[in-house]
Amino acid sequence: MSGKNEFRNSESLTNWVRYMLYAQVLVALISIISGYFEYQLLSGYQNGVYASPELAVADGEASDQRQGLITIIYMVVFIVSGFLILRWIHRANYNARQLGAENMAFTPGWSIGYYFIPILTLWKPYQAMKEIWKASKNPSDWGSSGTSSILPIWWTLWLISGFLGQTLFRLSMRAEELPELLNLNLITQVSNVLDILLVLITLAVVNGIYQMQMSRNESANN
Repeated sequence: MSGKNEFRNSESLTNWVRYMLYAQVLVALISIISGYFEYQLLSGYQNGVYASPELAVADGEASDQRQGLITIIYMVVFIVSGFLILRWIHRANYNARQLGAENMAFTPGWSIGYYFIPILTLWKPYQAMKEIWKASKNPSDWGSSGTSSILPIWWTLWLISGFLGQTLFRLSMRAEELPELLNLNLITQVSNVLDILLVLITLAVVNGIYQMQMSRNESANN
């Protein structure tokens, strides 16, 4: 199979993925800072440092508005970046085939479809990404090609991030007392730090595959 005429340049798509990943890091950093102020507020409530109930209520409402706005921005960025990343994975799988990789187990569609299937989403997307990496590295003999140690790190962080997200959702539904709200804040901060690490690792995976595919395509056309 020749990818010389059918290979789709993914430079623009990759750049957009990068921009949205950078945006995720920025929003996570803002969330960490805002979370610190929220923790100070909750600690103030717990320690009774407020001189008047009115001031306590005013600060609480301002904090809730700030946190709510950050949450909305984060969700928008997450959804847009998620859409772009899935589109990028689909394109990367397709391009690997155009570069000459044959008998790949995952089609472009299933390389992203498994993200939405319960249970299978725990390992199938990782296997699909490994296959894309190997096929991008050595399309003619991808089956015997090695992978990068960055892939298992990426998937481990992805699974932990998902678990933390579900935990945070359940805690937020029942957290009412100050100790519960403080614990929720701390876990949220840990989740934000983890998200930054995940984004940076994801960026490395995207850059690695993109560079291998572009290099292979350039060599095929020379």
